[in-house]
Amino acid sequence: MHQNLFAELSLIIAVGAGIAIIMRSLKQPLIIGHILTGIIVGPSVLHLVKSTETIEVFSTIGIALLLFIIGLGLNPKVIKEVGKVATLGGLVQVVLITLFAWGSGSLLGLNRMDSIFFGVALSFSSTIIILKLLSDLKEQNRLYGKVSTGMLIVQDVLATIALLFVTSQNTGSFSPSELGLLALKGLSIALPLILIGNFVLPKLSKQIAGSQEVLFLFALGWGFGSAALFERAGFSIEIGALLAGVALASLPYTHEISARLRPLRDFFIVVFFIALGTRLTFQDFGSIVPAILVATGIVIVIKPLLIMFIMGIMGYTKRTSFKTAVTMAQISEFSLVFVIVGNRNGLISSNLVSITTMVALVTITISSYLIIYSEKIYTLLKTPLSIFEKRKVRGEHETRQRSELILFGYQKGGHDFLKVFQSLGKRYVVIDYDPAVIEILENHKFPYLYGDATDSELLIEAGAATAKLIVSTISTHETNVFLSKLMADINPEAVVILHADSVQEAAELYTLGASYVVLPHYIGSERIGSFIRKNGLKKSEFKKYRDKHLLYLQSHYSPEIE
Repeated sequence: MHQNLFAELSLIIAVGAGIAIIMRSLKQPLIIGHILTGIIVGPSVLHLVKSTETIEVFSTIGIALLLFIIGLGLNPKVIKEVGKVATLGGLVQVVLITLFAWGSGSLLGLNRMDSIFFGVALSFSSTIIILKLLSDLKEQNRLYGKVSTGMLIVQDVLATIALLFVTSQNTGSFSPSELGLLALKGLSIALPLILIGNFVLPKLSKQIAGSQEVLFLFALGWGFGSAALFERAGFSIEIGALLAGVALASLPYTHEISARLRPLRDFFIVVFFIALGTRLTFQDFGSIVPAILVATGIVIVIKPLLIMFIMGIMGYTKRTSFKTAVTMAQISEFSLVFVIVGNRNGLISSNLVSITTMVALVTITISSYLIIYSEKIYTLLKTPLSIFEKRKVRGEHETRQRSELILFGYQKGGHDFLKVFQSLGKRYVVIDYDPAVIEILENHKFPYLYGDATDSELLIEAGAATAKLIVSTISTHETNVFLSKLMADINPEAVVILHADSVQEAAELYTLGASYVVLPHYIGSERIGSFIRKNGLKKSEFKKYRDKHLLYLQSHYSPEIE
């Protein structure tokens, strides 16, 4: 059994890798490729998937990791910023789409219970799809990304209540007291998590963050443990994992946790999408085509229009309303669970399960393209979309708060550069790996990120791709080589100042494109800081300074520098 499972999973991943390469070559969303892989390896084509339960477990792990990482990026300020529109918009959209789809189901000839399930299934959007694509696009912190995330949280709470109702039908009882008990259980878990995250864990920073292995294990234990507790209490794993991340959002090492977990998340999320594709079957397909078309129209057209209308009334710009609405144009993985449980309990027909599965795959495919190309689509529809915008809209700040100046390492001369940064009056951030240094930065109220200078995900999130000045006081040559290559690739216009311990190291860094290399015995951070104050961030001035330094090194040490 063990060997069969390993061979099965290996074959699935191999097929997935091949499809992913093809999709990448065709410049198509990889999510579509993963779902296509599921269809190929599923019962409709090759029927390679035998251990469905194991595959489902793997996909659940991916869901938990994705939601946990998203939670790490949320904080009370975000919740406060979008709480009103997320709550009101999420509730109104779910109720109205449920009613509209319910009526449409009745017109299609579905019986009363099938129509109700049909309506509820179409009202929810996919947490996994939306957050994965927002994360890939690095737009989860844009205003529309925050609103979308808030609406998804509201939907997940409503989905939990709906699933509780369906499950209770198996026992024949459901009462408001059960709902009250569920809320009490949720609070009894959530409050301790938030209190521990805000008051206990900050005091244990050195013990947790001092070792990357300990930090990694702690993150997994906290995220999975919290998700399991919430599931045990009757909630979804998604809610548990998300709140586990929110509880840690204020800690200084959340970015490092996110960076360490992403590769693991990506693997299991791929399995999730493959598992989604395996559910597709083409039995009796012709008879359900009308229902699929109607449902797809409701999800792709009616639902986004409704969200734009609600957000327009609340004073949001047409651009924010449109991009938020586009993200919600698919049905949820919960919708599949919802109808499967309903069918298992004898409440609805198997036909509805087939309809919902097909609608999920079709809308997920279409919405993936809509989200990825939303900016281009908005440009084309900008004028007619004005009907969804008030004349007077609320002030919105959608620009990314990226840092223009980034400093790696604080202890070895970093404080001199910080004085220069502050005098320039530009946004800056310090990135350091030492928990003791992070504590100093926090005490002095300096903006900082805890993480490794060789973590490309962290650097891009910090704003390295648009920064004007990058300074590394780190003396590790391999790290500076990495920074040189990365900046030459993603931001060749930036001024890059690095440190070296020898002329040979300086020569290599210059060859790789460094604007200036500080050699402690030749020039210190204080002197280069004075140069920045005098000349600003003009790369042409740094080139003159760099050439002068090269001449000095050649005349004194004769290194082979080109």
